[in-house]
Amino acid sequence: MSFDPTLKEEALFRICFVCTGNICRSPMAEVVFRDLVKKHGYEKSISVESAGTGDWHVGENSDARTVAALEARGYDGTAHRARQFDPQWFAKLDLVVVFDRSQERIIKSWAASDADRGKVALFLSFDHEQADQVDVPDPYYSDSAFFDTVLNSIERASAALFSQIKPGIRLGAT
Repeated sequence: MSFDPTLKEEALFRICFVCTGNICRSPMAEVVFRDLVKKHGYEKSISVESAGTGDWHVGENSDARTVAALEARGYDGTAHRARQFDPQWFAKLDLVVVFDRSQERIIKSWAASDADRGKVALFLSFDHEQADQVDVPDPYYSDSAFFDTVLNSIERASAALFSQIKPGIRLGAT
């Protein structure tokens, strides 16, 4: 089984959400953002993936609490399999969204150029209401209720990010 990203080459915009293990935050964001893309009819224009900085969970499903939090909101996170970010993916990505400053440092250190480092952004930086928080906390060592709290934050930041990408996609599709 391959754990390489299934980025659509023909997509106008390719995004990868990256957290630590790719079993909590980034799969949540991938599912939520992919749902936004689908609801707005941009499936052919925007490609959405996720990965982790570490390799501890490669091939595993999302954390059960991630799947449960998503399911409670009407999302399906059952198909996810964790993978580790590969610096070679930079060439095919337009945006690499990270959840905290530690991931930002790691991913930027893997970038081979200033252009690739410029593709890396903190997730909450897209949402003016949450930007002062800087990091999306890792719910892994918390309870199920905290997964819901993190999902709230991810849904809001996803909507804000999508609203910033959408005008450019609309222009590119004409």
